[in-house]
Amino acid sequence: MEGIIFIIVAAVSGLAMAIQGSLNSVLGKVVGQLEATFVVHIIATVLVALLLFALSLGKGDWSQLAEAPWYTYLGGLLNVIILYGVIYSIPHLGVANATTAIVAGQVLTAVLVDHFGLFGLEKIEFHWIQLVGLLLLAVGVKLLYVK
Repeated sequence: MEGIIFIIVAAVSGLAMAIQGSLNSVLGKVVGQLEATFVVHIIATVLVALLLFALSLGKGDWSQLAEAPWYTYLGGLLNVIILYGVIYSIPHLGVANATTAIVAGQVLTAVLVDHFGLFGLEKIEFHWIQLVGLLLLAVGVKLLYVK
């Protein structure tokens, strides 16, 4: 049952990403793409600050911040690249096309991260059937591309 909950949470996250990308792209058309990226990050920062400091929902340990490997802080940089890329690509490709390409890129990268155990994560052996899945995903990207 626990596995189902993780899948549901991941699916809801995907749903939110498609809606978020759409909303951010509309904002980008109104105020500019980089400006929309900035505004969305400000709103997210304020929300997380409220959750952490006003509602005390954080369960972490700030004293361990310096113990994290340096490369883990690149997530903030990647977040800007991701958000800007979504805001830029959706108006040009459409939500379905852009999201499909994004998911294909995510899955390919995830397979590599798993296989090599990058960033200190557990290694998960690559199986040939995953290559079939990646190929089918690439075919799906091509089939869904209607423009």
